[in-house]
Amino acid sequence: MDQYIGKMLDNRYEIIECIGTGGMAVVYKARDHRLNRLVAVKILKPELASDADFRRRFHDESQAVAMLSNANIVSVYDVSHSDGLNYIVMELIDGLTLKQYMQRRGTPLNWREAVHFITQIMRALSHAHSRGIIHRDIKPHNIMVLRDGSVKVTDFGIAQLASAAQTTMTQEAIGSVHYISPEQAKGSHVDCRTDIYSAGVVLYEMITGRLPFEGDTPVAVAIQHIKSIPIPPRDLNPDVPRALEAITLRAMAPELGQRYASADEMLEDLKEFRKNPDYEPAVRVEPEAAADEPTMVMPSKVITASVRVPAERMEREPVRQEPPPRRRRQEEDDYYYDDEPPRRGSALPAVAAVLVILIFIVGIGWFILNVLLKDMFTAAPEYTVPSLLGHTLEELEQNPALLDGFTFQQGPVKKSSEYPEGQICEQDPAPNSKVREGGRTITVSVSGGDDKMYMPSVETWEARVALKTLQDEMGLKVNQEREFDDNITEGYVIFQSLLPDTQVEKGDEVTIVISKGPEIPKVTVPPLVNMSIEQVRTQLDGMGLKGKETEQFSDEYPEGRVIWQSIEAGTQVEKDTVIDLWVSKGPEPAPSVEPTPSDELPVSEPPEESGPIAEPTEAINPTSTRNIEVDLSSYEGTVNVRIVVGEMEVHNGAVDANQDIIFSKPVTASWPQMVYIYINELLVNSYSMQP
Repeated sequence: MDQYIGKMLDNRYEIIECIGTGGMAVVYKARDHRLNRLVAVKILKPELASDADFRRRFHDESQAVAMLSNANIVSVYDVSHSDGLNYIVMELIDGLTLKQYMQRRGTPLNWREAVHFITQIMRALSHAHSRGIIHRDIKPHNIMVLRDGSVKVTDFGIAQLASAAQTTMTQEAIGSVHYISPEQAKGSHVDCRTDIYSAGVVLYEMITGRLPFEGDTPVAVAIQHIKSIPIPPRDLNPDVPRALEAITLRAMAPELGQRYASADEMLEDLKEFRKNPDYEPAVRVEPEAAADEPTMVMPSKVITASVRVPAERMEREPVRQEPPPRRRRQEEDDYYYDDEPPRRGSALPAVAAVLVILIFIVGIGWFILNVLLKDMFTAAPEYTVPSLLGHTLEELEQNPALLDGFTFQQGPVKKSSEYPEGQICEQDPAPNSKVREGGRTITVSVSGGDDKMYMPSVETWEARVALKTLQDEMGLKVNQEREFDDNITEGYVIFQSLLPDTQVEKGDEVTIVISKGPEIPKVTVPPLVNMSIEQVRTQLDGMGLKGKETEQFSDEYPEGRVIWQSIEAGTQVEKDTVIDLWVSKGPEPAPSVEPTPSDELPVSEPPEESGPIAEPTEAINPTSTRNIEVDLSSYEGTVNVRIVVGEMEVHNGAVDANQDIIFSKPVTASWPQMVYIYINELLVNSYSMQP
């Protein structure tokens, strides 16, 4: 058994089970008892935890990653050291890795689906790079695909601060070799463009169904990343648009100067491509420095942040410094003049004092008029609403100046023939209108295009609302399925067959799975009639059912036997269901009548007839043979017929319903008995067979 299972870390995180193992750490499912939620705990392997330098890097870099907060990055809740263990507490993800997703599909992904995934990956990298974090191990195994089609980048285990010392390959070539960048393979300086190269390989694999480079050994693959050029994606999959091929190959450019300079730059091309599949991305080539242009000395922070100047070029160019410009003579004279002591008898101090007093008086007057009495003489300020029409939400987020001090919130997507898909087509308040303080929030509606429809994300929606949207508003054909789910409330959507943002047309089919809530275990009610009450109690207790007993007189059943049950045998019921039971008290006794004197016989008078006294006929249970008949007229083919008489199974076997419309089975027993007839394990009839 795993040594960590059942262990409590920091008196808070209880380890439940192992859910994954990597090169540096083991991931466990755990429960956070303080917040009562399930989390993932990644524990550093003992052989690595023994290295003090590695522990320090693990802790420092994990603290940096914990500061990341993005919808496409797995959240890190805690980084700690407890009982000699170094561990990270993360968000627990319910989904597949992108690698597993591609393997299940078995073919190249639809290019629209690939763009949907890579856009989210680049958003995650953009956020991480803006915080100075380089992932260095982007691959499909470290990208989780959730049920709603969103992705989350995971495993920042070898992430590195952009400002950290960067010697990569020789002892630290720990990125997966099929996705490693050329500079990682060579052990050179790495920056955010390293992640862009790896993301390009992931995109290449999604749209072609294969990796760009293969080899017999990891070294052979690494050399191909440095020296080889991949087969163009369209040669492997002609359905790939030319623009997407260009974006992929630019992301995978072996020369840093030809690669995307940042994740945001690649996102911009992806955004333009989604608007127009015929879009032609610009080819970027890093210009070489002129022969006579001196290299400027820049601070280390600027060098680290700059992603457009390759480190290799900076290393090989000589550093030349220009002498500082000579100070003008007048400035030198002024400098020395200011250092001379003031002459005696100067009026400067008196003049300065008067000026200070005047400035003080004017300042007090300005303060009274403009602060204390401002509201008495000025009306409430009004603000002109800026025009956001034609812009995208990404532009508003990246360029706050467009808002001119306003904030925005997103409204519904609307059809528009004037504005292309993705651009803002309506806003409220209207452009150039006037608002006062408190009304500086603009509600914007994004264009969904003219006549194009895109699949919304209806997961976690109430089923009634989802059906109204998909059927009534979009005209889609919706197939419904229902499944039990421990997390989603009954009546809400668990899954949709079409990914969000997939283009659809009226009449297209989509399947939604609706939650039936948590599955409540059910049991089948057994036949209890004619069983002793002790046997019934034992059987019901073992099945999780309850019996409510009521005693009744019965001439048919002996005392202590069950006469009747409120729920018919074979019915599926939930555990803890109460079944009403009638229990026999035996035959009802005859009423006692006091004899009158006239009814009494003389003691000496013998009875009229002598002979043995006959036993009551009720006490005799005659044994006889009866035919049990089963009607199979409503069945076809071979069916399984099971007959139970009392507590005895008298038949259980296959019967051809086409030949035996009425199946008959002779049974010899002491009657009366209850007869139960099952067809294909379902109870179809039960009755009491009398003598």
